[in-house]
Formats: sequence, C-alpha cells, structure tokens
Amino acid sequence: MTTIEFNLEWKLKLQNRFINYVKIFSTSDPESETTPSTERQWNIANYIYEELKTLGLSDVSLDENGYIYAYVPSNLENDDEPVVGFISHYDTSPDFNGENVKPQIWDDYDGKDLLLNKETGFILSPSKFESLKDYVGRTLITTDGTTLLGADDKAGVAEIVTAAEFLLAHPEIKHGKIAIGFTPDEEIGRGAHKFDVAKFGAEWAYTMDGGEVGELEYENFNAAGAVVKIHGLSVHPGYACGKMVNASLLAAEFIKMLPENETPSTTKGFEGFYHLTDLKSDVSEAKIQYIIRDHDAEKFEARKEFITEKVAEFNKKFGEGTAEIEIKEQYRNMKQQFEGKMHIIDIAEQAMKDANIEPKIKAIRGGTDGAQLSYMGLPCPNIFAGGINFHGPYEYVALESMEKAVKVIINIAKAVKKK
Repeated sequence: MTTIEFNLEWKLKLQNRFINYVKIFSTSDPESETTPSTERQWNIANYIYEELKTLGLSDVSLDENGYIYAYVPSNLENDDEPVVGFISHYDTSPDFNGENVKPQIWDDYDGKDLLLNKETGFILSPSKFESLKDYVGRTLITTDGTTLLGADDKAGVAEIVTAAEFLLAHPEIKHGKIAIGFTPDEEIGRGAHKFDVAKFGAEWAYTMDGGEVGELEYENFNAAGAVVKIHGLSVHPGYACGKMVNASLLAAEFIKMLPENETPSTTKGFEGFYHLTDLKSDVSEAKIQYIIRDHDAEKFEARKEFITEKVAEFNKKFGEGTAEIEIKEQYRNMKQQFEGKMHIIDIAEQAMKDANIEPKIKAIRGGTDGAQLSYMGLPCPNIFAGGINFHGPYEYVALESMEKAVKVIINIAKAVKKK
C-alpha cells in the first residue's frame, strides 16, 4: 500500500483546524444532568457542524443532544463494502481550566526547556517529562501554562475532519462509505450515552482518542463515579460545644478510610484505583467525588462494594444518615466485545504499519466513548490521537503525530473489506 504524503498546505490545514478548535471553551460538567452537560459545548458543536457542511460531507446532522453525524460517500463503482466509522469527542476535561486556551506553536523543537509563560515562569521541561526528548525537531503545540490544551480530544476531531477533507479532495483514493461522529461529555463518562448507533450506520468504528503515536487499544477500565455526601450541623462556634458537627472534618476522616496505595499515583498496568476528583465542604455539608476504576470485572464490583461498606461503617461511628453515597456506572471494559472480531484490530494494525508506524497494542488506563459503544453493538477500539500529558497545563501535541493519525485513518478507509 502506498504511503499517503502531506504537503505543507495539508499540514497547515490540520494545524490551523486544531488551533481553532482548542480556542473554543467546551469543558463538560459532571454535576449537570443535561446533554450536553454545559451550554458552552454547543459553541464547538455548531462550529464543527457548519464546517462539515462547508467541506461537502453528506447527510451532516447535529441532534438535540449535541451529537454530530456526517458521511464521506463511497467512491467505489460496486459498493458492497462495510461502512467503517471514526469517532471523537469535543468536550474537554473538568479536571483543569479549559477557558481562554492560548495555544503556542514551537517549530523545530530543540529538546530544551520551553518557557510557556514569561509572567509566571511556567516551564515544560524534559527533565520532568522525558517524553519530550522523543520530539526533537518536531512542531510542538503547547499551552501557555494557565489552561489545559484540549488535544484530548480535539486532536482526534481535527484528524478525522482533515482525513475526510483529504479523501473528498482525492477521489483517486478508493474507499467505501465512511461514517463520522463527534460527541459531547466523554470526559464525564457520558459521551456515548445518547449516541445513535443505528443512525450512524457503521459495522464497526474507531475512536481517535489515544495518546502517543502507535497506540491501539481494545481493552480499558471498567468505570464508575461515586458521590459521597456528609451532613454536618452548623451552630455558632462560640456556643458549639457538644452540638456542632463539622462536615469538613468528617470528610477528611472518610477520605482516610480508603486505601492510600490504591490511587492513580500509586498504581499502574492493570491495577485499579479510587481517585478523589473533587471536594466541596463547609461546616454543614461536604460532597466528595470519586471515580472508581478497574480492568477486572470482579475487582471492579468489589471496589464499588468496598466504598459502599465504608459509608456504612462511617454511619455506624457517627450516626445513621451522616453519610450517603450514590454510584453511577460510566462504562465497561470492551475487550470481550471483540471475540471473533479481531479483523477490526488487524486492519488498524496494518494501517499503522503501512504508515511506517509501529503499533503499540495495550490496555487503556482510562476509557473512551468506544467502550460503551462496543456494548451498544458498535465495536470500537481506540487509536492514538497524539496528545501527551492530558488534562493539565503540561499537555502538548506534535503536529507530526496528528499527521500520522490522519494517515492511519485514510489507510483504514482504503483497507476495509468484507469479512
């Protein structure tokens, strides 16, 4: 298979598209019950919707929940090939500030410290992030140290849209029908909840939502979110003896009840964890938010039972009704959904090799829309989008990594055949 080559025009299209996307504030909100969870996500949804129509994709639609669907028509004479899809999410993580993103472009990175913000002295350094050494000579796109970047997953969106534009501009590249989908709220575990699999119409799909070049993943965490509320009693502090119940202090005690060695910073590989993501408290009430993760289904169930038992123990000590817990399942490990369907992985693996990329097949210490979509009847492994250090001010992506992702998408489109 011939390697797809990009000229400067296409590289700049990809770069500028990504820059435009990350400047649009689109952080999701786990506390909201709406879809999308934030009104601001409509800004980027409408932007992408109009862009896809302008580029000439077919059957472009934006539904009442913020899901975008579009298609690159088949250019085969006798088209009976399966429809393949590509999916990314346009929301960004609530873990860090996503407003007023000011992306910076560093051409021909020299391998040294990058001073991202002169006012604060914020530095992105290879002494702290050794992966930077792999990007010497590349074009890096970074933050200014005050926000996340949003490569998770606006890099994936930019790659899919650019690949679609490239295919439309190059009819000599033969392919079947390609479905494209963009979702809200992936970062809060709800990205696929209202995805219309039947309307999408693909036999299988790929999320472009991984990290470094070569990542190909079809195994992920089982995931749930837990909210623990603790009720205190507020009275005047001068007359509080024997009366006040300080919810903030109780919250601190509850947090200590979970294992200190089972957090994101102390686990790796297939080890699961409890992650304290947010704490809001005053004297009268505390709200503690956790995410619960484990690759193993039995261990995942055990984790949910464990934190529930800890709430019960807490109430025995401090009084019934002092604490309450709500657990919401987010997504499941998609591995078992690929039994008998490994050709989906094989096609992606070969597409990477044809783009001179070494595939890195591994389990995700996270999740994607594809995990839930796989359980909804749309097998959907995850492919790299190129970003590094997601969800914080050290996030960056190399333009060349995004370019490689575009080439993989195009190679998959060319390779899909009936199985």
